[in-house]
Amino acid sequence: MKRTLFVIASLAWAISTICVASIFAEKIKLVLLPNPQVDGGRPLMQVLKDRSSSRSFSSEKLSAQVLSNLLWAAFGINRPDTGKHTAPSAMNRQEIDIYVATAEGLYLYGAKGHVLKRIVSDDIGALTGRQDFVKEAPVNLIYVADFSRMGAATKEDKELYSAADTGFISQNVYLYCASERLATVVRGSIDRQTLAKKMNLRPDQKIILAQSVGYPKK
Repeated sequence: MKRTLFVIASLAWAISTICVASIFAEKIKLVLLPNPQVDGGRPLMQVLKDRSSSRSFSSEKLSAQVLSNLLWAAFGINRPDTGKHTAPSAMNRQEIDIYVATAEGLYLYGAKGHVLKRIVSDDIGALTGRQDFVKEAPVNLIYVADFSRMGAATKEDKELYSAADTGFISQNVYLYCASERLATVVRGSIDRQTLAKKMNLRPDQKIILAQSVGYPKK
C-alpha cells in the first residue's frame, strides 16, 4: 500500500513539474537569432542617397536572417569586449529597448546573446500605430526608454536623451533598409497608453517611437 501511494505521489509530482516547466518555457520563450551577416551591403553613399520613408508594405514575412541583420544594425553589440552598440547612447546608459511586434507575438530584443524573448503571444501590430498601413507591415519595432537606467538625470534630460538615442537607432534601421531595399517608416502617432498596457510596461518605461519594416508592396 505504501509503495502504491509512493508511486502515485511520484507520478503526480512529475506531472506537475512538467506542467510548470511547460508554462514557464511558454512564458519566457527565447528565440535564438542567426548570427548577423556583417559583411557585404551596399556602399554608404548609395545607401544615403536611397534612404527614404515608405508607408506601403507587402505582407511577406522577413526571414530570420534578415530580422537578425536588421536588429543587429539597429542596436546590436558591435564591440563584444566592451558591450557597446551600433548606435550611441548618452553616458552609455543604453536605456532604449527594442520590442519587435510580428504576427507570432511581441518580443524583446536582447543584444547580449542576440535573442528575442517573447513578451506577449498575441499579434499586436495594429496597436503600434494609428495609421492603417501599420497592420500590413510584417514587423513593427517599438522603441521604449527605460528611465530606471538613467540614474539621477532630470525628467527633462531623460526625455531629451532617450529621444536622441532613439533617433540614432531608427536611422540605423533606415540605412539597413535602404541597403537591402526594404520599406520602412518611423512613426510617432501611437496610442501610447493602450499599447503600454498591452506590452505590460512599467510606469518608468516610456514608448518613444515605432518603426514599420517590410518588403515594398509591388
